[in-house]
Amino acid sequence: MSGTAQTGYAPPTGPPEPTPARRRARWLLAATVAWAVLLGVLTWVSVRDDAPTVREQRTLAQAGPLVDRVVGELVAAAGGRVVALEPDRIERGCRVTPLLDGATLERGVEILEPGTDPRAVLTEVADRLPAGWRAGVRVTEDGPRLRADAGEFVLVQGRPAGDGRIRLTADTGCRPVGDGYRPPAAQGGPEADALAAALRALGQPAVPTVHQVAAPCPGGDRQARTARVTLDPAPTEPARALAPLAAGPARLETPEVYAYRQGPVTVALSGSTLAATTSCAP
Repeated sequence: MSGTAQTGYAPPTGPPEPTPARRRARWLLAATVAWAVLLGVLTWVSVRDDAPTVREQRTLAQAGPLVDRVVGELVAAAGGRVVALEPDRIERGCRVTPLLDGATLERGVEILEPGTDPRAVLTEVADRLPAGWRAGVRVTEDGPRLRADAGEFVLVQGRPAGDGRIRLTADTGCRPVGDGYRPPAAQGGPEADALAAALRALGQPAVPTVHQVAAPCPGGDRQARTARVTLDPAPTEPARALAPLAAGPARLETPEVYAYRQGPVTVALSGSTLAATTSCAP
């Protein structure tokens, strides 16, 4: 057979060369996969090592210990005033994102200061808070308002609450719940004994449910603690019954509030609420 190619037959060829469009699509696919892998690695490193950049990255369980420390700072900033820690409030049902439910944690401190300018009290508290919180007081149409940023998206506020009371709060805003908030356990103390003595003096029966709340004082070596009960009906003329228990003159004595010191504990009766508190102040 002759080596000359026969007429009508095409010479053999290899597979067709990829078109430029195919090469571009392959390159884009490879680049997309590489970018997704890199983004995943960076996200993992950020979650592991970086501080949260938005509130939605920190759960209620993670924010709780900071709120507890903030409450201790607020108690300390109140100085020697008559204070009481309030029970925590958790409100569920808010939306962290359109697809994620959350909850809000709020803890508070009540200052009993009848007959004193609330703005002056709030200003003194603001001046005693950590400088990094940038605490300040401004006058609004609704009265003076304290505002501070405790960090990690925890808001601190203060306002008059009527009847000679000033309320200071620490609020997390809406967060993922996570493992949930666990309040610090009260590490014992004389509050329950002082409360029981006040109930006996008022002729009240022993109350089966005593609400106890605590917060770490700045430095972490002590606790502020409050034990409280609600009396029904509210006692009449409590000063006459409680004065024999006081170690010295009454701390407060007005138609709304009677408060006295018994050892390291301050006992205060405000309306129908009887509270015994150990503060962070000496």
